[in-house]
Formats: sequence, C-alpha cells, structure tokens
Amino acid sequence: MDEEMIIGKNPILTALRAGRPIHKIMISDQLQAQAAKDIQCAAKKTKAVIQRVPRKKLDQLSTGKHQGLIAFVSAYEYQTVDAILQRAEKKNELPFLLLLDELEDPHNLGAILRTADAVGAHGIVIPKHRAASLTETVAKASAGAIEHVPVARVTNMAQTIDELKEEQIWVVGTDEAGAEDYRTLDGQTAMALVIGNEGKGISRLVKDKCDWLVQLPMSGSISSLNASVAAALLMYEVYRKRKPLGDQ
Repeated sequence: MDEEMIIGKNPILTALRAGRPIHKIMISDQLQAQAAKDIQCAAKKTKAVIQRVPRKKLDQLSTGKHQGLIAFVSAYEYQTVDAILQRAEKKNELPFLLLLDELEDPHNLGAILRTADAVGAHGIVIPKHRAASLTETVAKASAGAIEHVPVARVTNMAQTIDELKEEQIWVVGTDEAGAEDYRTLDGQTAMALVIGNEGKGISRLVKDKCDWLVQLPMSGSISSLNASVAAALLMYEVYRKRKPLGDQ
C-alpha cells in the first residue's frame, strides 16, 4: 500500500490515538522537549520508528506547516457504502450520509469531514474521478476527523444513489433553484445530502436522481455559499431536528 504523510502535532496524535498504523515519525531536532515527549508517549505502544532529524529535512519533505513533526502512514483506506450503512445500524440510528459530487478542493473535503464528525454523520461518499481524495491536505483540514468518519469512493455516483434508494434512504440535493427551503429538512428520515462541485454545482445526472432539491435563502449580493459552509448548514439542520434542545 502507498505511503502518505501526516504533518503537525495534533493530526499525528489523533492518528496515533485512533490506532492508525504509523511506520515512522520524524521529529525536528529543534522541536520543544514537551512536544517531542507527547508524541513519543503516544507512540510508545506502536511499532513506529522515531527519528530525530534536522528541521531542514522536514522542510524539504513538506511544503505545509509541519510544526517539526511528520509521520509516515499507509494511505487512507476507503470503506464501502455498505460499511457506512452498517455503522448506522450498529448505532441504532437512521442513516445520515453526505454525497460529494465532484467536489475538488481538498480543504472543502477536510472541512466537511470535520463537520460530519461533529454532527454524527455516518459517512461520506465521493467519486473516484474528478474529485478530491483522502490526502495529507484533507487530513490537516479535517483536524483529525478523517480518522473517525468513514469515506467510500465509488465509480458511479448516480448508480450509488439508486442503491441508497433501495435501502429506503431519501436523497436530497442542494441547488439555488431548489423548490424547498433547507429548513424544511426532516431529521426523522434516513437521508443522504448531496453537495455539488464548487463551481458547477451538482451534475445534471445526479440532480435528476435526487428525490428533491433544497436551497439556502440568500439576501445578499452573492448567489451561493462556499461548498463546505453550505454543507455545514445542512448537516446542522438535520442534527438540530434529530437532537432537539435538551436532548443532546
């Protein structure tokens, strides 16, 4: 399996605590003693090799803000849609998924993962082609949520929607021309929310497969929100309906 990097203290600690197999951790020779100790303690029960290296070495390996720490791990493993549905079943909860239709920005994917974890969504489905995948940048943007929210990667999103419908899951798309206000979303329904591409929105084929479309009312001059912001509003609306005040 290919290797990928995790950079920064908190993402590495999250991966270690989640039981992610880490092969090697490089620690800058300029890293503060306490930060190095925290990593070494968290990695104590793992088979990870700890290496002290010059900071310049880490600078060469990563263009991101590595904070003096880089870990090498197996590439993130994708789950199946069935595994996501089983996760909901094990929790005795109505399925709640996010379908990302050709979302390209890794920062948006990371932010959506972070919110999905916060609201208890059971998983995310992305297409194999023309879309952001699980990378170091996504992991960093997710603030560790990538370790807790399963992601399935599918060849055909439209076909996946048909399969979800067979499982009695309603598929709700987001579109500025949607007939329904997003605040009408029903939390007591098995649901998959579809978020489209940052520029083009949801593709025509996927849009046609949706059971209905919702829109976010806009009073300003801009016609749409950032994809991850729109996704967060929709997810929290479902969360609000599923867990009313006093039932958190």
